[in-house]
Amino acid sequence: MSAATPSPSFAEPGRAEAVAPPEAAGTRADRFLADAIGSLSRSRVKALIEAGHASRDGAPLTDPSEAVRPGSLYVLAIPPAAPATPQAQPIPLSVVFEDADLIVVDKPAGLVVHPAPGNPDGTLVNALLAHAGEDLPGIGGEKRPGIVHRLDKDTSGLMVAAKTERAHRALSEAFANRDLDRAYLALAWGLPAPLAGEVSAPIGRHPGDRKRMAVVERGGKPATTRYAVERAWGGAVALVRCRLLTGRTHQIRVHLAHIGHPLVGDPVYLRRTPAAARLLPPAPRDALLAFPRQALHAATLGFRHPVTGESLAFESPPPADFAALVALLDGNGQ
Repeated sequence: MSAATPSPSFAEPGRAEAVAPPEAAGTRADRFLADAIGSLSRSRVKALIEAGHASRDGAPLTDPSEAVRPGSLYVLAIPPAAPATPQAQPIPLSVVFEDADLIVVDKPAGLVVHPAPGNPDGTLVNALLAHAGEDLPGIGGEKRPGIVHRLDKDTSGLMVAAKTERAHRALSEAFANRDLDRAYLALAWGLPAPLAGEVSAPIGRHPGDRKRMAVVERGGKPATTRYAVERAWGGAVALVRCRLLTGRTHQIRVHLAHIGHPLVGDPVYLRRTPAAARLLPPAPRDALLAFPRQALHAATLGFRHPVTGESLAFESPPPADFAALVALLDGNGQ
C-alpha cells in the first residue's frame, strides 16, 4: 500500500477513514486524505479540514498542511451536499448521453451556460439542476453540475458536464491537456486561402474595448486554431470545420476575423457588411446579413470516460437556423 493509494474505510455514509502507511510520512494531510478518498479534490478536503471536519487519532485536525504521521488514523466527516445557489428550473434539454458520472447535452443557441450578472437564471446550469434532481451527488459541497467548458450564449452544440467530483476533476484535466476531440462548424464570409491551415495568434482583451477579445501580440495568451474548408459558395461564403488546440475566449470567432473571414451573423467581430456579400444573390445575401447570431456550432465531441476509460464520441448536426442558411446558399431554401 503506497502513500498515493491508501485504502480508506467508509464506516458510514459521509465518513471516510484511513490509516497512514509508513511511506506517507511527511505528506500533507489534505493530500493524503484526498488520495485516500479518491472522489474529492484536495481543495475540497482542505476546506473540510479547515472547517473542523477532520481528526487524527481522535483529536481535531485543523491544519491541512500538517505532515502525516505514519500509523495514525485519519477520519474525515463529509457533510451532505448543500443546496446549490442556482435554483433548479424545468428548462427543456436535449440529452445526448447520460450516466451516473456525466451528462452530454446539445445546447441550443440562446441558452447561457452559467448564471452571471445579467443572466441570473434560465441557464444550462439551472436546467441541469432540474434534470438531475436528487441524482446529483454534488461537487465542492454543493448539489451542482460541474461545468468543465463553455459555449457562448449564441453558439449551439455539444457540451459535457460532470455530475460527480471525480468526473469533474478528470474532465477538467482532459480539457486542460486538450486530451479530447472537439470540432466546430462555422459559416464564414469569403473563402479562406489556403483552404486548410492553422491560425496561431495570441488572444487577449481588446485594448480599446474590454468586452471584446482580439489578437494581441504583447500580453495575449497563445492560441491556435486549425481549420479546413468543407464547402464553399464561390468566393462569398465557406463552411469551415475548426479544431481548437487551445481554449481561449471567442477563439474561433477572433481567429477567423483576424484572417479576414468573420463569421456570418457575428454581432461582435463582424464590424461592417463584408465585400463578399455582393457575390451572392439577393435572397441568400439578405438572409445571411440578417442572421441574428454567430453561425457557429459545436458539431463533434469525443473524450475518454473519466471513470470507465471508455472512448466516447458524439456528433450533432447543425440546428435548423444554421441548416436553413446552407439550404438558401444551395438554392434549395425558401
